[in-house]
Amino acid sequence: MSASLSSSALPAAVPAAASRSPWRSLRHRGMRWWAVANFVSNAGTWMQLTVQNLLVLQITGSAAATGLSVSIQAAPGLLFGLMGGAAVDRWPRKLTAAVGQALLGVVALVTAVLVALGRLDLPVLLVLAAVTGLIATVDGPACALLGNDLVPSDDVPSAIGVGSLVHSAGRLVGAALAGVAVGLLGTSAAYAANGLSFLFVACVIPFLRSARPAAAVAAPDATVPAGGTRSGPADEAGSSAREGLAFFMRRPRLVALAALNGISALFGRNYSLTLVVLVTGPLAGDAASFSKVSTVLAAGGIIGAVLGARLHRPGVRLVGVLTVAGALLQVLAGLSPSLAVLLVLVLPMAVAESVGDTAQSTVLQTDPPAHMRGRVLGAWSSIRTVWGLAAPPLLGLLMELAGVRAALVAGGLVVTAAVVSGYLLRGRAGAGRVEPVRAPEALTPVRAGLETAA
Repeated sequence: MSASLSSSALPAAVPAAASRSPWRSLRHRGMRWWAVANFVSNAGTWMQLTVQNLLVLQITGSAAATGLSVSIQAAPGLLFGLMGGAAVDRWPRKLTAAVGQALLGVVALVTAVLVALGRLDLPVLLVLAAVTGLIATVDGPACALLGNDLVPSDDVPSAIGVGSLVHSAGRLVGAALAGVAVGLLGTSAAYAANGLSFLFVACVIPFLRSARPAAAVAAPDATVPAGGTRSGPADEAGSSAREGLAFFMRRPRLVALAALNGISALFGRNYSLTLVVLVTGPLAGDAASFSKVSTVLAAGGIIGAVLGARLHRPGVRLVGVLTVAGALLQVLAGLSPSLAVLLVLVLPMAVAESVGDTAQSTVLQTDPPAHMRGRVLGAWSSIRTVWGLAAPPLLGLLMELAGVRAALVAGGLVVTAAVVSGYLLRGRAGAGRVEPVRAPEALTPVRAGLETAA
């Protein structure tokens, strides 16, 4: 590879049709290479994930141990997500992403060797899971922001949508290749393939070139305390992480996104949990029936990713509307009299979820100033981990006490009521504020500055 991976020059005027194309981010060579690298990485990751839980069961014979390994890998996102985001803002982004990918590759290859030698036991596996989760607290936001740097700001929704499509395609290919690799070469082959896929991405990153002006790309945070002396690295990281959380909590749009994500996670969206209970319970289906539902969910996710990639500057209101649409469809799904009716409803549910996720990611990755984006994503990682850990037990308890139909219906209504109430309260608060009167000549630059900051 060479400098040919840098973004190609674009004409000054882009046709309107091209500017709304879901594939417009792929006009940039750097983004095309990044999409290829992510496809390879996602295929490798899903090869490993396809066999990982089976491997834990083979080693321990315990379903509880399988769940423990998943929780331990997710835990660093809760404990160190803020510091990981702060590190992304402080360190050079390309170097951070490349090192993160290389380290993940090394962990996967070490696991492959241990599996091949029959030396992988539960304690070692849990340590490797924790190390993987810890690296991901830095690697995740670094790679997300690096991908956005490869395209102009207006093309970020397209880049996120393309990333979602690449993820889905990698999942399908990786799951299919896992069966072949394990059948021919054994379980360790899936880990080895994943390790090599990470190393491939690490090799591609140095050749990528940003499509934005240098000033628009986050630079390492070099702030110095008021006293004029710099604290130690640990103090700097902790202080920077706290600044990121404080910024997040002062930004109403980001707080609103966190609330929308939380209410959806707690009372809906966990379709892999709620719908499998609905299909195999009240609808008297089997594994094949749920496989159909899963296929339709995947198809809806792909359609939603394409539609989401057409967005330009989505906002919190769009996320709220899509959240309500998904919740109302969830209510109807809970009342489904048959599998056929459920399949009809599942498609738009998945589309609404996928478009909403693209809009949400776009706001998170473009709303904060460039030097704060890593910390914002770190705070978001910690918040989502809380919802991710709390939602399944809550939904399980709700289904146990009230039944799956009642849980789906009640959950959808709670989400709808919460979003509508929040919107009405926000409207009343806005109506109660009195805007200061400004001189006409001062109004335009002030308004322009506010629009730029927003």
